[in-house]
Amino acid sequence: MNRRAFHRHLLATLAAFTVPPRSLLAAAQSQDPRVNGDRLGGHLRELARFGRNDLGGITRVAYSDEDREARAYVMELMRAAELDVRVDTAGNIIGRRSGRDATLPPLMTGSHTDSVPEGGNYDGQVGSLGAIEVAHTLAEAGIALRHPLEVVIFQNEENGKVGAKAMRGEDPAHYLDLMTHSGRTVRDGIAFIGGDPARVREAQRAPGSIAACVELHIEQGAMLETAAIDIGVVQGIVGIKRWNVVVDGFANHAGTTPMDRRQDALLAAARLIDAVHRIARALPGRHVATVGVVRAEPGAPNVIPGRATLTLEIRDLEMTTIDALHDRMLAAATDIGSETGTRFELTQIYRTEPASADARVQDIIEAAAGRLGHTTLRLPSGAGHDAQEIAQLAPMGMIFVPSRGGISHSAEEYSAPTWITNGANVLLHTLLALDRAL
Repeated sequence: MNRRAFHRHLLATLAAFTVPPRSLLAAAQSQDPRVNGDRLGGHLRELARFGRNDLGGITRVAYSDEDREARAYVMELMRAAELDVRVDTAGNIIGRRSGRDATLPPLMTGSHTDSVPEGGNYDGQVGSLGAIEVAHTLAEAGIALRHPLEVVIFQNEENGKVGAKAMRGEDPAHYLDLMTHSGRTVRDGIAFIGGDPARVREAQRAPGSIAACVELHIEQGAMLETAAIDIGVVQGIVGIKRWNVVVDGFANHAGTTPMDRRQDALLAAARLIDAVHRIARALPGRHVATVGVVRAEPGAPNVIPGRATLTLEIRDLEMTTIDALHDRMLAAATDIGSETGTRFELTQIYRTEPASADARVQDIIEAAAGRLGHTTLRLPSGAGHDAQEIAQLAPMGMIFVPSRGGISHSAEEYSAPTWITNGANVLLHTLLALDRAL
């Protein structure tokens, strides 16, 4: 064989054993995959077009035209990520990727894309598009999990976690006739986005039918940014109780009633507001208590308020702490009523149970972040999330990324692209580890 023939033979032999560059990339990714942060960022910017307002944030309340348009865009992204997409009877969008073992329950991830009025561009959206990006990365790398993967975009999180509650199995009578910011009832809204309110119970999942649920989310607080920590490992999601508070005094002429003969309902309410703050500060812990609404009646400048109405909300990881704070505040209200000649009545109007994150899932999130070189902090979530409802069906975990200034539910809400990419990679490797471990 001459030299030229030898070279041709050598090149042909090498070509036969050379893997095409794309396959090489996929093989490398399958060993240590990473999400495409630029793609994820582009999808977040595109999603922010739906419901964009003059403040730079979004108003994309559930069941609005903007909500429905955003959902259509998200379903396109899910199909591009090679997910089989459907809308369940409650209106949740579910993208499914088959696993190698059809007998195993799915791993679930996702969040929501609806917003509060004049909300921001990251709350819910980071977790939703981050989950889709994880699915896209798995598809590109040719990674087949043992478990099926379900990416879920829960509907109407901001108005009471409606889609997640339907999946959890809450009685539809509790929410179907509620009015929402869109001007539609939940019943009409579910039909508007492609669900079937008459069959909403069919969206219910049984306990054990989900292997685990992990939700990626912005912190909506400033602990991570302040401490320069990359990833928050959520210990649990707080329980919440809310009360309507009515203070009855006596309406009388503001000019002719002496100060020592007044039964001023607004004065009594103001003293309770101060007491709520003092009592909450005095008890050690991470609980919070808030009076968010105050109204005086009859509401005239020359009339002493005869009635005041306000709201009281208490949040903590333990219902026992919430109840203890409530009892102290109720005792303070009784004392204030005696001193001011007024009467307080507290009526509970809302309750949601705290949800502990599964200890094993917390450990897996922390280990995944560590392998990727990220610092972590374990912390509670002071806000409610869809994962809170799914925790009653399956082991639950949450991954937080920093929020600039702790600002949320505002056009000023912001999480840097690097933070978001870090969180999506931790989500990816957490799901990979759960797939092996469960």
